[in-house]
Order: sequence, then C-alpha cells, then structure tokens
Amino acid sequence: MNTHPRHCRNYVLYASLAAAASLAGCATQGVQNPAGAPVTEMRPDERGRVAGTGVESQDMVAVTDKMARKILEIPEIANAKTPPRIVLEPVVNNTRFTVNKDIFLTKIRTQLNEKASGKVRFLDRAMMATLEREQRLKQQGLVTATADPNVTEFRGADYFLTGTLEGMSTRTTQGMSDYVLYSFRLTDARTSDIVWESSLDIKKEGLEDAAYR
Repeated sequence: MNTHPRHCRNYVLYASLAAAASLAGCATQGVQNPAGAPVTEMRPDERGRVAGTGVESQDMVAVTDKMARKILEIPEIANAKTPPRIVLEPVVNNTRFTVNKDIFLTKIRTQLNEKASGKVRFLDRAMMATLEREQRLKQQGLVTATADPNVTEFRGADYFLTGTLEGMSTRTTQGMSDYVLYSFRLTDARTSDIVWESSLDIKKEGLEDAAYR
C-alpha cells in the first residue's frame, strides 16, 4: 500500500501530540499545590493529599490527645497529694508499618507537662548516665555542688507508661485495608497493677499501598 509522505508526517505529528498530552495528564495526577507554592503547609491533625492506609500524623495527634486527656482523669493522678513520678517505656510496634514509636510517648509527655499543671512528673531516665557522671564530679570536688553530693536524690518511679500498636492488613484486587489498634497503659511500679488503660482503633482503605519511611 502506498502512503503519501505528507500523510506520514501528519501521522507522526498527531502521535507526538497525543503522547505529550498523555504525559501531561499523568504529571497532573500528583500533589496539586497552589501556583508558585512548591510545598503546602498543613496542620498535623489534617489528612493531606499524600496519604496511605498506615500510621500518619493525624492518627498520632488523635491518639496522643486522647491518652493525655484520659490519664489526667484517673483517680491515681487526679487525687494524688503529691505528683506521681512516671517513667516512659518503649512502645511496641506490631504493625507492618515503619513507625517512629517514640513520638507517641514524647507527645503524650509534652502535652501532660504543658497542661497538667504539675499533677504528674516524668523521670528522665534517658539522662541517667549524664546525671551519674555529674554526681561523681561533685563528689570528687571537680565541680561545685549546692547540696550534699553524697546524698543520692534520684527518685524511683511510681508508674510506668507504655503502649502497643497492633495491626491487621488485607490486600485484594480491589485495594488495601489496614486496621491499627493503639493501646496505652499505666502500670503501678510497686504492685504491677494496671491502673489505667485506653485504646483507639483506626481503619483505612485505599486503592494502593504507600511507602512509609
């Protein structure tokens, strides 16, 4: 079959335009920010356009807000004559997601320190090595001390606060579904009694999975 050269050039031109239009359409499927704004600032409790079925900032805000509020309501805290001392223990992550677990307890601690009006105190066990070194320096007379350096004043814990993240996932040809249970508890350091426990569960569904880092 004979094809006119002009017809061939037209066909190539139409094909090129169609391919360009297709690529442009694909490029517009991503994050849409206002003109001139490469990044959109959002509230941590707001669900953004870049989202998946896993643990995200709005989930952390919802969980930590509830836990901090509930801890202040329990009788052991609300009715204590002296502020109870709390030690934070690592959160256990049993979900399939890579999560910065410490952010949960850090946010709960900062919220309680900001809003509890001195009703609780947190012991900074992460600083123990530094505190012990400082005590030795004072005992050796290498640095000044306003109190007797031979008297150990490190306080013991009244309660331990920790949490667990449990997950259940489903994948089909229709997409992804993830259920995450966030549970936290306060344990009496003397008796091992769980004096408080609360949870929040969140389920999400989506067409495809997201990459979490």
